[in-house]
Amino acid sequence: MMKALGQVQKMQEEVAKVQAELGNLTASAEAGGGMVKVTANGKQEITSIKLEKEVINPDDAEMLEDLIVAAANRAIANAKQIADEKMQEVASQYMPNIPGLPQF
Repeated sequence: MMKALGQVQKMQEEVAKVQAELGNLTASAEAGGGMVKVTANGKQEITSIKLEKEVINPDDAEMLEDLIVAAANRAIANAKQIADEKMQEVASQYMPNIPGLPQF
């Protein structure tokens, strides 16, 4: 029982460490053939948006808005995938693979 508690505590420490590191990981995505680039961190927060001057057209703001939304959604999805993979690495060290149960 003490060994199991020690493993749980060790896993909690590893999870906390990974969560702290997620803020330093980045994932980017582009839309409009690279005219809009959005970067998100591993905490799934948008950290930057870059726009090429050619895509900025006051007469077609809707197109730019759509491109930003598309790139932001992709960047967040990429960041989530990175975060999930990092958490899976920690979980797989401490949690057994039990058929039928969801994997972390």
